[in-house]
Amino acid sequence: MAFDKVERTGPAGTRPAEVSDDEARLHELGYAQELERSMSAFSNFAVSFTIICILSGCMTLYGFGMNTGGPAVMVWGWPVVGLFTLTVGLGMAEVCSSYPTAGGLYYWAAKLAKTNGPAWAWFTGWFNFLGQVAVTAGIDFGLAQFLNAFLDLQWGFAATPGHTVLLFGITLLIHALLNVRGVKVVALLNNISVWWQVVGVTIVVLALIVFPGKHQSASFVFGHFVDNTGWGSGLYVSLLGLLLAQYTLTGFDASAHMTEETHDAARSGPRGIVNSILVSLVAGWILLIGVTFAIQSYDGALGSSTGVPPVQIFLDALGATGGKLLLLIVIGAQFFCGMSSVTANSRMIYAFSRDGALPGSRIWHKISDHTRTPTNAVWLASGGAFLLGLPYLINPTAYAAVTSIAVIGLFIAYVIPIYLRLRQGDDFVAGPWQLGRWSKPVAVTAVGWVAFVTLLFMLPQVSPVTATSFNYAPVAVVVVLGFAGAWWGLSARKWFSGPKVQGSADELAAIERDLMGA
Repeated sequence: MAFDKVERTGPAGTRPAEVSDDEARLHELGYAQELERSMSAFSNFAVSFTIICILSGCMTLYGFGMNTGGPAVMVWGWPVVGLFTLTVGLGMAEVCSSYPTAGGLYYWAAKLAKTNGPAWAWFTGWFNFLGQVAVTAGIDFGLAQFLNAFLDLQWGFAATPGHTVLLFGITLLIHALLNVRGVKVVALLNNISVWWQVVGVTIVVLALIVFPGKHQSASFVFGHFVDNTGWGSGLYVSLLGLLLAQYTLTGFDASAHMTEETHDAARSGPRGIVNSILVSLVAGWILLIGVTFAIQSYDGALGSSTGVPPVQIFLDALGATGGKLLLLIVIGAQFFCGMSSVTANSRMIYAFSRDGALPGSRIWHKISDHTRTPTNAVWLASGGAFLLGLPYLINPTAYAAVTSIAVIGLFIAYVIPIYLRLRQGDDFVAGPWQLGRWSKPVAVTAVGWVAFVTLLFMLPQVSPVTATSFNYAPVAVVVVLGFAGAWWGLSARKWFSGPKVQGSADELAAIERDLMGA
């Protein structure tokens, strides 16, 4: 799918401006080039890779994994979940190549649906919104837990729920402030983040291999099963334990949401999606195996006063100084991860609001004249994530619920366009990046897998089920789905027509001239 460069009339007294292939395709999709297109293919990949962030997902849910299946489920569940997740990423990448726009999933749903396109777009967008807010909450809350552990070790700032939530709010505020500075700042930090994670994982694994006086046996790492959930069912607990891998391997839709800011978007976006999963799949497995080999005391790590088992593993294996250094590496990676998650979340909010689908859409769609970024959408993304993390003050299992919400919301939104593309069959007009004859089997596998994990992660995670151990993920999903469904039935179905066309070619050029002259 190639588009020749064309010329458009510039402001009075200026030479005509050249329209790039990317802008030409965006115009065909109905949108003006409002956002600054300054990201390279590597930067696009970096956003998704940074959000997946194995040093965030793997480490923040490592304690959950130790209780829910133990080493055997963590180590073997990772490649299984990774391969199924890759089918989801491949299906999304093919659609992204055809429709490279910040709207991403909900835009794709509208264009791929043979009937009721607005309804498909509406519910896809709301599931994506829920998942994006939840994954931002999950990432920054995990960062707050690790940061609280470091502050406790270094200065005695106790790891209490109140302190963790305070750090959670401060972290979200910092990430919002970085994002309103502009996409160039974010792109630079994302590029740094890729190398921070690659080098960081290497340092963590090598340190845990070389320096500890003893290591666990291979039979322990690859075969030891633990059930501290109270269920007593090996199969059920093993399935629940897949949450660690599935939560970590989320957020790769960021490459799609950033396509309006990426050069050669129809190729760079799909490659960003797929490559971020592949690199994370390999590096994450190495990290999990390395950390598990270094466990000195399983019960000691679970009962750590820091409240974060990986931190205790670092301390037991390397001593106080070495453990703190590894902890700082993890905190740095999580910081980059949270920043990128706010970026992707805000772009989804911006695009959804551009089509009037969120309450107060005019506010959230507003673009900063100075940075050409959706500043208000950044604040909504950060504020929504903070609200989702507040239940931790009364429910100690809230973090696992937040991660479940992220998986459920995001993967439902991921798979709806893949399902609709499957229904289109040969009518689908592929972009320059495509799967060819593998498209159908990949799509069928992806749809089946998402249906399975959606049901799985709404189930109770510990027994007995009480007010403090209840998995409130189904409640959050039902509340958002109920709100979106009620709004659709009572009002939106009468006026929401799906992604809006901003105007004719001349009108789009006028929007862009106004932005360049602002």
